[in-house]
Amino acid sequence: MGKSKSNTSSTSSSTPTFIDTNTTNPYYQTTTDKNGNTTNSFIKGSAGETTYNFVNDNISSLLNDYLNPSLDSTTNRAKLASFNKTQQANLQNNIINPLSNNNMIRSSQATNMYNNLSNQAANYSNELLANSQSDSWNMINNLMNLYTTGYTGANNDISTALQAAVGNNSTTTSNSKT
Repeated sequence: MGKSKSNTSSTSSSTPTFIDTNTTNPYYQTTTDKNGNTTNSFIKGSAGETTYNFVNDNISSLLNDYLNPSLDSTTNRAKLASFNKTQQANLQNNIINPLSNNNMIRSSQATNMYNNLSNQAANYSNELLANSQSDSWNMINNLMNLYTTGYTGANNDISTALQAAVGNNSTTTSNSKT
């Protein structure tokens, strides 16, 4: 009069089957295959691709400028040239020319003014060098913000593609009894 026991057990497994999806925004295109694998690529000529390439092309020289400040950096040369051009034009047009037109200045006084301008340029050069590292760091920071914004956009696009693929998937279930 005993009870009989059953020695059977069952296991169940589910394997999601994704559908191929393709999501696109103005910057990236993401494709998800049936296995849930995603590939992401820039849209040719997009802001994402342009930023990515610009950062990769320039980060090395910016890091060098940061680590080794120099007046010979592209940025410092441009700033110094602009300063000199502006200061010389101001001195010539606003001070020396009006005074000489009215015979109110001697050549030695004009020479002294140009020498003073040279001293101002030297002082400005010292300021540039002192601020060079900070300026380089700010540029690196701005570029990395652009870079990571693109990275975040790419990740969001991947997430959207996966959600679309999962949302439209089917599940294959297999049951076995032993």
